Amino acid sequence: MACFKILASILVEFSRNLRWPLSRSRTHICIGSLFGLALFFYLSATLADNSPAVTSATLASRLLFSSTSISSFSSFIPLDNHLVSDPLKNNSDGCAFSTVAAVERTRQESTNKTETHITGDLTSCDIFDGKWVFDNSDPIYQPGSCPFIDDAFNCFKNGRLDSGYMRYRWKPNDCQIPRLDGKEMLEILKGKRLAFVGDSLNRNMWQSLVCALRESVMNKSRVFEVSGRHEFRTQGFYSFIFTEYNCSIEFFRSPFLVQEWKINDSTGARKETLRLDLIHGSSSKYFNADIIIFNTGHWWTHQKTSRGKDYFQEGDHVHSKLGVAEAYTKALHTWARWVDGNIDSDRTRVFFRGYSASHFRGGQWSSGGNCENETQPITNSSYLAPYPQMMNILESVIREMRTPVFYLNVTRMTDYRKDGHPSIFRQPKGHRQAAGMIQDCSHWCLPGVPDVWNQLLYTALLISSRQ
Repeated sequence: MACFKILASILVEFSRNLRWPLSRSRTHICIGSLFGLALFFYLSATLADNSPAVTSATLASRLLFSSTSISSFSSFIPLDNHLVSDPLKNNSDGCAFSTVAAVERTRQESTNKTETHITGDLTSCDIFDGKWVFDNSDPIYQPGSCPFIDDAFNCFKNGRLDSGYMRYRWKPNDCQIPRLDGKEMLEILKGKRLAFVGDSLNRNMWQSLVCALRESVMNKSRVFEVSGRHEFRTQGFYSFIFTEYNCSIEFFRSPFLVQEWKINDSTGARKETLRLDLIHGSSSKYFNADIIIFNTGHWWTHQKTSRGKDYFQEGDHVHSKLGVAEAYTKALHTWARWVDGNIDSDRTRVFFRGYSASHFRGGQWSSGGNCENETQPITNSSYLAPYPQMMNILESVIREMRTPVFYLNVTRMTDYRKDGHPSIFRQPKGHRQAAGMIQDCSHWCLPGVPDVWNQLLYTALLISSRQ
């Protein structure tokens, strides 16, 4: 009889721990079923000449553990994560108890533990505040493996022998960022359009992303540019299709973001101007993309803007003289008004990539500046350039916008990377001039620094998709 008392105490304790909102009748049915099960074990033990006390004591410990665990979980985890109907039985009484859902979730949590920890930390972390650390792991795509890189960015193909510029990763001070997972990013982009809009630095980033995503696709023939082109510098629009994911990665050339224009001067000759009050005409083609990454900056120089003389136009008025900073501010306000008035932020996510640092020594692009033989990043922040005024202007404009804009602030992080530019490797050795060759200390070798920009873009999209 002692064993029956033990079993009775088990059932009483179990019923006390049942705190989920089942009806009283269902609870009684469950308890009755468990009591019958206990009797079955008891009779089995008796028939097998085993001690019923041992059997009931073992059962007691198991039932008490289960009931206590269920009660504690039910206080903070949705009930249906633990109570599920057995799909193999037509059981409508609500008594079927299964841990399948809980086990599956535990397996998922274990698999994604590191990734969840990383993305969780990022919600309160400045991912642009950090340092470059050397990493021996391979770049996300091998040098020379991607056919969609401009020759001018393809330093490996053009004879650059050192590989350090490909092996530095960005480490934020207060968190970790995940390595770009091409398959997962393509899943996020499935059925979507992602558009880069801006100058050749955004083309640099666009090609980096195309190559990174292409690397994760098994059948690479199903990744192609819609026009069939294999050069990507002369046209204003390019689009790569990833057929298996029904998504496109596009580039719209718009170096100022506002409209380049032509008017007749006093002699009747055609003269180029820049309409500070009109968004670039290509906006009608990208306004409804799912993700847009804008940039501008490198063309806002005296050389590109006729030193501000008779170049900047608003309405019918051409300014006889206007400073570049003021013109840049006006253009950004035009862009901001257009975004606020034309972008549906429920559909489209807007990014703006900040100014990417150049590293010319002894001059600029057209005056003998060079960055040859740089093989390591700057490590001392006191050697970095002052923060560009143009980025302060951009940040001020973004703060005033109604549309949420994710600011990819790569300015400081790129300032460390004097080693990452093509320099003389913008051309193959046979095409370089013996003297006076223009070096490229603005764009970046691929693989290289823009891969990290896309890693940060991926991080932002990953967090957003999980929220």
